Amino acid sequence: MSQPVFPPGIPARPTFTASPIQQPSASPPPSLEQIVRIAYDQGHSDIHLGIGESPRFRARGEIIRSDWPTTEPSEFQDWLRELLTPQQIDHFRQCKEFDGAHAFSFVRVRINLFDALKGAAMVLRLIPQKILSLDDLKLPHVLQDLCAHPKGLLLVTGPTGSGKSTTLAAMIDWINRNQSRHILTIEDPIEFVHESRQSLIRQREVGRHTLQFHHALRAALREDPDVILVGEIRDKETLSTAMEASQTGHLVFGTLHTNSAVKTVERVLGMYQPEEQESVRQSLAESLKGIISQGLIQSAGGKRAAYHDLMINTDACKDYIKKGALDDVEDIMQRSEFDGMMTANQSLQRLVESGQVEAEKALAVSPRPNELSQALRGRG
Repeated sequence: MSQPVFPPGIPARPTFTASPIQQPSASPPPSLEQIVRIAYDQGHSDIHLGIGESPRFRARGEIIRSDWPTTEPSEFQDWLRELLTPQQIDHFRQCKEFDGAHAFSFVRVRINLFDALKGAAMVLRLIPQKILSLDDLKLPHVLQDLCAHPKGLLLVTGPTGSGKSTTLAAMIDWINRNQSRHILTIEDPIEFVHESRQSLIRQREVGRHTLQFHHALRAALREDPDVILVGEIRDKETLSTAMEASQTGHLVFGTLHTNSAVKTVERVLGMYQPEEQESVRQSLAESLKGIISQGLIQSAGGKRAAYHDLMINTDACKDYIKKGALDDVEDIMQRSEFDGMMTANQSLQRLVESGQVEAEKALAVSPRPNELSQALRGRG
C-alpha cells in the first residue's frame, strides 16, 4: 500500500523560504486581510498575532517570524473589527476566549482568540476552499470502504495539527459525491464548507445555529439524517449520544485528541466510571467500525507526509474490546494488512523504505522507536 504525501493545510503556493517575512510596503499598518493574503500566497497554515508581539506564521509545521514591529492595541482592535461583530467582540471581552470562523474572498479561517500576559492574542488557521478528495490525499483505500457503511461509529484521531479535519472533510466529500444520503454536521466552528452534491448536506455551527452542542446532537436524531458529523467528542454525554446514534441506523463521525487506535479505545472507556465500563465495552464493540489515528511528519522536499495507526473493527477486534484485552487488538493490527489495518510503526517503516522520510525523523515520532529501529535494520 503506497503511503501519502499529505498536502499542507492550504493549497500549494509560491516556494516558502525560512527568512523573516517582510512587512508590506504600504505605510499604514497592514489590514488583517493583507496579512491573511500573505500567509495564503506563501502556503502557511497558521497566523499568530498578539498585542506586544510581532506577527508570526506556521509553515510546514515550523513557527517563523516576521520583521514587522510589535502589534499595538489599536492595531489589534482594528483586526478584530475585520473579523467579528460588535456582539462577538463584547463576548470575547467578557469571557476572555472566543472560537469562530470567518470567510475572506480567497480563503476561510478558523479563529481562536484568547487573553494573555501581554494582552489579547489570536491564532488563525487557514482552511482551503477546495476540499481535497481521498484520492488527492492518497489516503488508504480502506477509508472509502468505511465511508460506505450504512451505520456505525468512525473515529478520526490525532494531535492538534495532524490533518484530522482535512481527512474528515475528504471522507464526508466522498459520501456527498457518491451516495444519496442526508449528511448533518455539528461543528465548533464550521471549518470546511460543503455543497450538496448527490447527498443533501446541512452544516450547523455551535453558537450561531445552535446554543449547545449536546442539544444539537440530540435534535439531530429527529432530523432524518443518515450521516452525522459530531466534530470533537469532548465528554461522556456526547460520546454516549454518538454511540446511541450509531446503533440506531446512523453513520457517525467524531474526533478525539489521541495518538493511536488502542489509546482511543482507552480514552473512550476512561470517560466512564469503573462500574459502567463493562456495558460501555459491549456498546463500543458493537457500534465501532474503525479508528483512523493520524500524524504528520516532515518528508523530502520540505513537505509533510501522513502516517496512520488504523484499526478496522473486525470480529476478532470486537471480541477483544468486549474483554478489555486491548494489547491483543494491537497484535491483530500488526498482522491484518489484508483487512486494511496498519500500526503507526508499519506506516512509518513504509515511508522510510520508500525514501519519503528519513529514518531519524520516523524514529523521533514513533510510539515504539526500539521496535521500529529493529524493523528497519531487519529490512536493511
